[in-house]
Amino acid sequence: MIRTCAQCGQQNRVGARHLADTGRCGACKAELPPAGEPIDVGSPEFDEIVAGARVPVLVDFWAAWCGPCRMVAPEVKKAAALLAGQALVLKVDTDQHPELAGRFGVQGIPKRPASSGC
Repeated sequence: MIRTCAQCGQQNRVGARHLADTGRCGACKAELPPAGEPIDVGSPEFDEIVAGARVPVLVDFWAAWCGPCRMVAPEVKKAAALLAGQALVLKVDTDQHPELAGRFGVQGIPKRPASSGC
């Protein structure tokens, strides 16, 4: 995963195992805090993070067209900030990654409404 340093803007590669750890920027040596925002992932990133995480992982399966998903998004973001260093929060767009939703039997997101032709 790539994390950008807030001090110098340098992009730093951080292994999935260390996303919940405090690190240092490779360029300016400033502190890189633990991931404190939801991380958008697809199948490869999801598998890498879940396999390597040393902390619990909360996954938000969502869709851009889903009203309840949009309503809960700010709370998911707050949870990620509150849990920084203690857990990781992942976001999986079920439209872009239906295989992940299927793998976990996600059924809580309503089907996209059919076009009425109007």
